[in-house]
Amino acid sequence: MTSSRERVRLALEHKESDCIPLDLGATSVTGMHVDTVYRLRQTLDLDPPGTPVKIIEPFQMLGEIKPDLIQALAIDTVQVGGTGTAFGFAMEGWKEWKTFGGAPALVPAGFNTQPEPNGDLLLYPQGDRSAPASGHMPAGGYYFDVIVRQQPFKDEDLRVEDNLEEFSLLSDQETEHYRRCAEEFYTQTDKALVLNLGALSLGNIARVPGPALKCPRGIRDVEEWYISLGSRRGHIYKIFEGQTEFNLANVQKLYAAVGNQVSVVNLTGTDFGAQNGPLVSPQTYRNLFLPFHKQVNDWVHRNTTWKTFIHSCGSVWALVDDFIAAGFDILNPVQCSAARMNPFDLKSKYGDRITFWGGGVDTQSTLPFGTPQEVREEVRERIRAFGPGGGFVFNAVHNIQALVPAENVLAMYRTAREFGRYPLRVASAA
Repeated sequence: MTSSRERVRLALEHKESDCIPLDLGATSVTGMHVDTVYRLRQTLDLDPPGTPVKIIEPFQMLGEIKPDLIQALAIDTVQVGGTGTAFGFAMEGWKEWKTFGGAPALVPAGFNTQPEPNGDLLLYPQGDRSAPASGHMPAGGYYFDVIVRQQPFKDEDLRVEDNLEEFSLLSDQETEHYRRCAEEFYTQTDKALVLNLGALSLGNIARVPGPALKCPRGIRDVEEWYISLGSRRGHIYKIFEGQTEFNLANVQKLYAAVGNQVSVVNLTGTDFGAQNGPLVSPQTYRNLFLPFHKQVNDWVHRNTTWKTFIHSCGSVWALVDDFIAAGFDILNPVQCSAARMNPFDLKSKYGDRITFWGGGVDTQSTLPFGTPQEVREEVRERIRAFGPGGGFVFNAVHNIQALVPAENVLAMYRTAREFGRYPLRVASAA
């Protein structure tokens, strides 16, 4: 019987194994909202009613994908992640909490929000309520939005180091955490390990406002940042130089700790696409991002057996050639509902050069609002598109959201395992 680790390895080498590998929770962009995790666990009778689920990523409110759920869904991957959060507090000191959706949860001690008079929730950088809030969830909401706290500035006063404040070399303690996690998963499971490095992305717009900082300086407004990609290109280039210096040092330090136990490294979560087209031109990507992406990818490929993972939502058809030129092995989430992101076209043009990780079912409409039968039909269609010849790891398009019926989640994964066996039974389906 093929192990999960081997199944993923073959897929990443564009070879057919026994079946298409499945992912859930191996990264912060392939997980599941805590409300849905709770309902799914209840549906599968994995917990007594009222058993809380840990929120392991408070920005997107992702729930913990525990080993019993991985086993129940026949998942082939597992995340090797850090101990921090986007808001600068650690995942420790767990306490009980309840979501607006009614799911019992466990949150870290730094998640010390209290409802505002209007019912909204605020999160504070490093859990410090004396600092201005950096995250906001409206009453009845499901996620936190980052609050922009742009300080006034003049161009002549801008300093590169202000936009580097949240970047640093990983501590020995944090590196040891990664090492222990990798060793445990590698020796005690047959899963493919995915190293999830968090805030290593260049220009990740969720991180640009500095939600972990008490008083962020530099260019922190979202609109101002995008303007700066053109009007202050030299300044942004220097910021990326500084960030990449930290990023590369951390990748090297982590490799020394975990070695080739890891199969995949998630390097960037910066979004380059909107629903109808790219957010930046190919030339802007080539000038500002590609040199630094290539620098890190080249080191990884020279020194490790890892495959490198880029996440970008939206319509990125115009940028895929550049992602490949930058050295990325894997593209996620493969948002097939965006313009020019037809799955058959993507596979035909790029399927022998990059692995598609995601794209398994649409999370904007089909998965949350369709019937189980409609989910099954779309999953089969995506397997027919992406599955032949390997180069495909099945996952939904981005995280599975709140309010998704457990029956639809089960239909998705069960269909993917049933019809994702090679030789593909859906290969000739209409």
